[in-house]
Amino acid sequence: TQQFDEEDRFGFSLMRTELAMYEPIKSTDDGDQWREKKDIESASSLQISSHHHPYFPSDKERLVSLDVFRGLTVALMILVDDVGGIFPAINHSTWDGVTLADFVMPFFLFIVGVSLAFAYKNLSCKYAATRKALLRSFKLLSLGLFLQGGFIHGLNSLTYGIDIEKIRVMGILQRIAIAYLVAALCEIWFKGNHNVTSELSMIKKYKFHWVVAFVITTTYLFMLYGLYVPDWEYQISTQDQGSTTFLVKCGVRGNTGPGCNAVGMLDRMLLGIHHLYRKPVYARTKQCSIYSPHNGPLPPGAPSWCQAPFDPEGLLRFLASPLHSLMATVTCLVGLHYGHIIIHFKDHKRRLNQWILRSFCLLMLGLALDLFGMHLNKPLYTLSYVCVTAGASGFLFSTIYLMVDVYGYKRASLVLQWMGIHALPIYVLIACNLVFLIIHGFYWKKPINNLLHLIGIGK
Repeated sequence: TQQFDEEDRFGFSLMRTELAMYEPIKSTDDGDQWREKKDIESASSLQISSHHHPYFPSDKERLVSLDVFRGLTVALMILVDDVGGIFPAINHSTWDGVTLADFVMPFFLFIVGVSLAFAYKNLSCKYAATRKALLRSFKLLSLGLFLQGGFIHGLNSLTYGIDIEKIRVMGILQRIAIAYLVAALCEIWFKGNHNVTSELSMIKKYKFHWVVAFVITTTYLFMLYGLYVPDWEYQISTQDQGSTTFLVKCGVRGNTGPGCNAVGMLDRMLLGIHHLYRKPVYARTKQCSIYSPHNGPLPPGAPSWCQAPFDPEGLLRFLASPLHSLMATVTCLVGLHYGHIIIHFKDHKRRLNQWILRSFCLLMLGLALDLFGMHLNKPLYTLSYVCVTAGASGFLFSTIYLMVDVYGYKRASLVLQWMGIHALPIYVLIACNLVFLIIHGFYWKKPINNLLHLIGIGK
């Protein structure tokens, strides 16, 4: 497991967010000077008490609700990873629609945005902050490539290593890294210097953030619905039958089905089909599995695309953030806006009212888009999916904030708070199966004689 020292803590959802600078700096809102504490505990600190300055965190107080939200998201991730295969109702949707598992990634991205509002609210040097953001993003990209690129194999294999020709380029950590970087650059370079005294003045201060979100969304929609997808083919190699070539008939524009969408086409063109995820969710659809919504043998007359790779963290979803990762950044920017409300408004009621109003509008917009044909779809990261999941994130964060930071029910959430503080190690050890792989490596005479196999894991 890769380790990071206190000064290089990442500013995204799986890690604690460290405030960017450590030298005396000047607040752009009231002129007070203060020194950041070089300690991970000051990451997402927030002054709640009314007798302190609302913008500056004290040494001991922090926004506990953000840790609890992060911990709850980690717990949900572990739940759907380990139990989702048994209960399809909470597993990832096979294509259109959303389930509990489909909210995990947006929750993380939303938390990233909220955290960034604290990390870059005061800057002594934009260039130094940019270098740190680039470095942190690169580290998370590298960690994601190592953990999710195929170097570490599944529970049924004691081998490791990856053929570079077939390495998976994109992944969950890679998406978070890219979304974090784009949102961080927006926060560093694209915010005004005037004071915030009202909701309108806050919108004006961060107006270029919304311009970026609009450009990203418009570009994504144009590419998703405007690009022409031609016929394409792929090969599957087996030891018994050799290589079999499959032809997928498309010749369409604006298709959002599994086989002929522009997202998959761009990933195949730019990344190469060998670098895509080989276990796509649509393999569990009724068209591709006789045991749907579980994996299973192909039914008679199955479409030719059923066995084709498809990456749910591919490039066009990356474009949803800078031009995936495009639309994933939009979720991150929404979270950043919620964080700005904390920074600039002290009153609990005012914060909650703004959060709830925005969450309701996002949720209704997403449901309306779904009703009019832009279906909720995580693999494509559609705009309706972004709105619904961002709205749900806002509602959940508001509820946790009300219970934990307003009413003070912190003792009941200590476990989730601890999980939120140690989110990255938990993710690496549990969600990436490192703990299970280590246990699996100890066996009696034959690899199959191990503890995991005995209790039914990894069969």
